Amino acid sequence: MKILTFMLLSALIFITSCRDSTKGKARAADAKARVTTELNAALKEKTIAPGSAVFIRAFKEERELEMFLKNKKSGNYELFRTYPIAGMSGDLGPKLAEGDRQVPEGFYAVGPGAMNPNSSYHLAFNIGFPNAYDRANERTGSYIMVHGSTASIGCLAMTDEKIEEIYTLCEDAFQAGQPFFRIHIFPFRMTKERMTMAAKDKWLPFWKNLKTGYDLFEKNKVPPNVTVKGKEYAFDE
Repeated sequence: MKILTFMLLSALIFITSCRDSTKGKARAADAKARVTTELNAALKEKTIAPGSAVFIRAFKEERELEMFLKNKKSGNYELFRTYPIAGMSGDLGPKLAEGDRQVPEGFYAVGPGAMNPNSSYHLAFNIGFPNAYDRANERTGSYIMVHGSTASIGCLAMTDEKIEEIYTLCEDAFQAGQPFFRIHIFPFRMTKERMTMAAKDKWLPFWKNLKTGYDLFEKNKVPPNVTVKGKEYAFDE
């Protein structure tokens, strides 16, 4: 009886999972159909090919998310659009522990398996928190997403309308061969002036580490390769 019950439950879970997967794929396809014509026109105007590699930056203080696309001729990542962040929680500073309501700050990578068309928040992708740096510094948390809707705790809510554009651009990049895309989350735009304002903040040493990666992208227009040495981020120049 126990074996039969287990088999029936397993079958039910499998059927439900397949049904949800089908619904999710249809939702993503419907979203793509709604946004593709306008996106392709905008890409053509900027002479960027559909399916180009993507890179994302987000700034908590400014409540902005930037979508960059790779120009195949120059090899540089060019700003395509800046989206207002509709909902987020917490203060400036990194996420330290599960349940602290903080949006992480740092350097993250998103693979195809992190894309979630079945999200309760329309469409979403998991940024990959905690990363190697977070684990080295004993920071905990899970399911940190960029998603639809206008409200969020610990994630970035972009509205259903805008997540459809963001999600479609990312999926198109995966389908064109990009193995993963980077998302860099900063407390604020890390200009010299803003860093000076943060001179007495307890997170200044951490932010100086982040600024190295920020400056490398500003200089090279290509997101740097990021690793972890000890308990700090390290970058390939």
